[in-house]
Amino acid sequence: MLRGLRMLTPAAAPAPSARVSLLLAGGMLAGAALGHASPAAGAALGARVDATLLALVGLLCFGVRFGAIVRAWGSLRVIGLILAANFVLVPFIGYAVASLLLPAHPWLMIGLAIYFMAPCTDWFLGFTRLAGGNVALGAALIPINMAAQIALYPAYLHLFAGHAAQVEPGTLGDALAQGFLAPLAAAVAAHGVLRQWLGAPRFDKLLHALDRATPWVIALLVMEIFAAHVAVMLEHRAVFAWLLLAVFVFFACTFLLGEGLSRLAGLAYPDHALLTMSLAARNAPLMLAVTMAALPGRPLVYAALVIGMLVEFPHLVALRRLLLRRLGRESTAAGLLFIKNKSHL
Repeated sequence: MLRGLRMLTPAAAPAPSARVSLLLAGGMLAGAALGHASPAAGAALGARVDATLLALVGLLCFGVRFGAIVRAWGSLRVIGLILAANFVLVPFIGYAVASLLLPAHPWLMIGLAIYFMAPCTDWFLGFTRLAGGNVALGAALIPINMAAQIALYPAYLHLFAGHAAQVEPGTLGDALAQGFLAPLAAAVAAHGVLRQWLGAPRFDKLLHALDRATPWVIALLVMEIFAAHVAVMLEHRAVFAWLLLAVFVFFACTFLLGEGLSRLAGLAYPDHALLTMSLAARNAPLMLAVTMAALPGRPLVYAALVIGMLVEFPHLVALRRLLLRRLGRESTAAGLLFIKNKSHL
């Protein structure tokens, strides 16, 4: 038993950390400073947003392993619980928090609701590994999460944004097709071709390099957004404290939700850690890309997504530490029970 519990401890593997938050904060500050000092330079950077968006969507989609879905069939109960929590409970919790704390700022509220509604499809797996969670099942969740959130995005946008967004279904469909489905198709095709051409070892190295490049592309996009729209964001800077409070309250609610669902379902520690990380990590990069295509010219919506992303990484680091403490207590308790039972033999 003790050996089995030790096998749950995290393997040494790369994962995002607070350094990514610093990178994104640097992009935000650099863009704001440049756009404020030189509006012409800010406009020039803003003109490059579409190209950067396509690159980001391509990078995010290229690394998705759709073949991992087959691993989910052996754990349908846990998969069903995580999907129900992420796509039924969490979006409404997020909308309630955003509407309660930012009722007078509809575009910031919509941005937060979009940020809250989509579970992560990439870096949550690194934190799950470092917390000793069920990484194999988490890998199977990635393509399912991506497909579900894109399919549900129009419905949630209509439900949460209402008439404020004023996006026609046809316009939204065209924006999603051009800004997401086209690069998705190209990325999936390139994934298949390069995997066959390079072979597994070299292709894995390529995936690792692209994973490391993705935060830099996100930071570039953040810099371009803030450079082009710094005036509007500075005009609303006093509201950002409420935005940060809303993100904190949301993370507290999702943690309590994960704890409650884990106890009700009697999840083992690896599945409990996976559920906790999947509820905490949001898919801000993809939602930022899709939202900029669906809702062009709405910098406050984009700012809400970026600020949520900044807070998310320190939160995931804290969750990892909390989960590992629990694993340590469970390991100690199991060891004491093992010794006690052995002494009675």
